[in-house]
Amino acid sequence: MEAVATNNNNVKKHTISLLVSNKPGVLIRIALVFARRGYNIDSLVVSESPDPAFSTMNISATGDAKTLEQILKQLNKLVDVIHARDRTDEDIIQRELALIKVRCAPEVRTDILQIARAFDCKILDLSEKTVILQVAGKTEKIDAVNKIFEPYGIIETMRTGKVLMARGEEYTP
Repeated sequence: MEAVATNNNNVKKHTISLLVSNKPGVLIRIALVFARRGYNIDSLVVSESPDPAFSTMNISATGDAKTLEQILKQLNKLVDVIHARDRTDEDIIQRELALIKVRCAPEVRTDILQIARAFDCKILDLSEKTVILQVAGKTEKIDAVNKIFEPYGIIETMRTGKVLMARGEEYTP
C-alpha cells in the first residue's frame, strides 16, 4: 500500500515478506542479495513464527520494480528461504512503532502534550527538560509526528521498522 514514487526511474518503496529457516547466517545471506543488486534495505524486522524452525522477515527497501523482481527470484532460490513475496500493493495491515525524545521546556510543555494527544502518542517519560513519546501507526504517521516535533528539538528517535500481517485467514509470509 505504501508506494511512493521518488523519480522517473520507477523507484519506489517496496514491502517484502519472507519465511526463512531459523538458522545462523540466514540474515547475512539475504542482506547480500540486496547489496549485490544495489538495493538498500530501509528497515528489517525479524520475528519468530509459530514453528520454531522458521522465522518471518519484513523488509522495506527502495528501488525499481525490475531489480526487485530479480532480488525476489534470487531470494526464492536460497536454500534457507521458504518463501519471499513483494507485498507492496497488497491490502495488508502494516504498522511501525517509534520512541521519540523531544526537548520539552516548561514554557512549551502544554503545546507538546496537546500535539502528542492529537497524534495518539503515549507519554512514556516526562522530565524537567524532555518528554519521551511512543507512537504507533503507518510509516506516514510516524514521519508526520517526527516532522511536527522537529521545531521543538528532537533529541533521539528509535523506530522498529514495519511489521505486517495479511488480512483474513491467509498466513502472511
